[in-house]
Amino acid sequence: MSHPTYPHLLEPITLGAGPDALTLRNRVVMGSMHTGLEDHPWDIDKLAAFFEERARGGVGLIITGGYAPTKRGWLKPFASEMTNRLHAMRHQRITSTVHEAGGAIALQVLHAGRYGYHPLSQSASDKKSPITPFKPSAMSSKDVDHTATAFAKSVALARKAGYDAVEIMGSEGYLINQFLAPRTNDRDDEWGGSAARRMHFPVEVVRRSRELVGDDFPIVYRISLLDLVEGGQTWEETAELALHLQAAGVTVFNTGIGWHEARVPTIITQVPRGAWRSYTARLKQVVDVPVCASNRINTPELAEEILAAGEADLVSMARPLLADPAFVAKAMDERADEINTCIACNQACLDHVFSNDRASCLVNPRACHETELVLMPTLRKQTVAVVGAGPAGLAAATSAAERGFDVTLFERSPVLGGQFRLAMAVPGKEDFADTLRYFTRRLEVLGVDVRLGTAASPDDLAGFDQVIVATGVEPRMPPIPGIDHASVASYADVLSGAVVPGERVAVIGAGGIGVDVSVFLTHEEEDLDDWMAHWGVGDPALTAGGLTEAKPRTPAREVTLVQRKTTPIGISLGKTSGWAHRAVLKQSKVTQVSGATYERIDDEGLHITVDGSPRVIECDTVVVCAGQDSVRELYDALGHGSAHLIGGADVAAELDAKRAIKQGTEVVAAL
Repeated sequence: MSHPTYPHLLEPITLGAGPDALTLRNRVVMGSMHTGLEDHPWDIDKLAAFFEERARGGVGLIITGGYAPTKRGWLKPFASEMTNRLHAMRHQRITSTVHEAGGAIALQVLHAGRYGYHPLSQSASDKKSPITPFKPSAMSSKDVDHTATAFAKSVALARKAGYDAVEIMGSEGYLINQFLAPRTNDRDDEWGGSAARRMHFPVEVVRRSRELVGDDFPIVYRISLLDLVEGGQTWEETAELALHLQAAGVTVFNTGIGWHEARVPTIITQVPRGAWRSYTARLKQVVDVPVCASNRINTPELAEEILAAGEADLVSMARPLLADPAFVAKAMDERADEINTCIACNQACLDHVFSNDRASCLVNPRACHETELVLMPTLRKQTVAVVGAGPAGLAAATSAAERGFDVTLFERSPVLGGQFRLAMAVPGKEDFADTLRYFTRRLEVLGVDVRLGTAASPDDLAGFDQVIVATGVEPRMPPIPGIDHASVASYADVLSGAVVPGERVAVIGAGGIGVDVSVFLTHEEEDLDDWMAHWGVGDPALTAGGLTEAKPRTPAREVTLVQRKTTPIGISLGKTSGWAHRAVLKQSKVTQVSGATYERIDDEGLHITVDGSPRVIECDTVVVCAGQDSVRELYDALGHGSAHLIGGADVAAELDAKRAIKQGTEVVAAL
């Protein structure tokens, strides 16, 4: 019987035919994510627990992080690989756990090529990647042949390990993609020199894999639909490749957008939801096997829309399953309003992985820590007061209620969210509103006593067994002469709408908030076509790689962003998203000034000194983004040690929601 709300998303699908055909219980694929748990055998139980929770949450097919077919294909030294029977035996712990939980799982086979962060890296040619320090060696013809066979052996080992399918990673700029693009393949042998010969390697990988596992075992191939790099593939080449791969034995095409070195963001929050769906729809018109859509699909409503429109047969959602392992179960039970939506921030997932740390999730710190951050039911009923309903307080209140505590949440303002509410006003961060929607609904479901517009006093808290103070921060106003001038406003005033700045604005402070405010001030409304044009995304049928000349933005205001530091502005932003935020500043013609000393603010504007030279930034408004101070009056009045201090009230460092939510959850887990 079809589901009334998501009839396409929750419909089963069979991949392949014959005795080894795989029937999935729905069309949701948990896309591949390298979490860091893949790289060490002692983490196998943690990885199994991570997958188990998603399998119990109802996802149709889980795809693991990438496992190399050879040591030279490692992502980093001694990283994950599937190269021998011992590896396969070890992985039976994962596959059996997922199967017991009612799920299906595929192993991804990935050769990093020139993206390998180690000196043994190899690629089609010896061209160095701009995102790694090591120059790869060019593979000999014999190396290429052996590597194609190694891929096939890894696929066969995955089957021995109990995996239900495999995914061959052919996108995102990894080795197979490197063979396909003129950008990285300047060979003149049978593995390069023409588009047809550049396709030889991926076709051989699939053909040899199919030979080893038989006709029915599902092989998923992750195909790059849009390289978004100079010297990338044309659409004609991509379509031809897909047909060759289908003939060689591909069961399903999963889709990838952009290389890791691309100058266009593809998955961060500023990318419009469902931005790439039309490219998947185009591939679906070419091939006869199922096609899976991916990238910036984070709600069941959008996934259902894509499937209902016939643009894809499955939908891949990777980070949304980090954010909420019960995503599918909630959709199935008509509880989509309870889904903890991925906000595509990258702060705890990709930023962690690219910093050689374990992945997690800003809105769900239990992700990849399922065996360590455990919210056990309380053995003794206690009353818990949480003061402050910003991210830290919301996480603490919901976590305490989940454990079975009797929770009262005090918030002095009339709305939930604290400073997190300001973030969702920034263009490109609209998804942040979903986090507040999730917490608001979670408080209702858990029966938390929420007291808005209530500033808790020590007397109000006297009868509680546990008190958690999450009173947050307030904007810091630096001691600059003229800081009380009528033209001066705090970032909170501007983002909340309390102050509407003039046409010329000087922004003091160029941390994350200063950058966000500058984007807010210069932003003009744009639709998907505008967004694509501003980033220079074109039609790969017309320009190789899908790149075209970027259309200039027309900023809404003239903004000058100033900082005391002499380092480049935005250098400390997120590892995998900061470059895109810096690019938007440039696109929006924001004037950037580093190494400034603030002298005064008066009717002329902001007076500064740079390199010993005085200058005046003529402006109508000065917006101060000079950090925050912790709000601790209540904690001090209660007496240190009698309450738990969390979030910005504990450490006022920018607006760190990742730390706040994690701390709120951890404090409650330890009660």
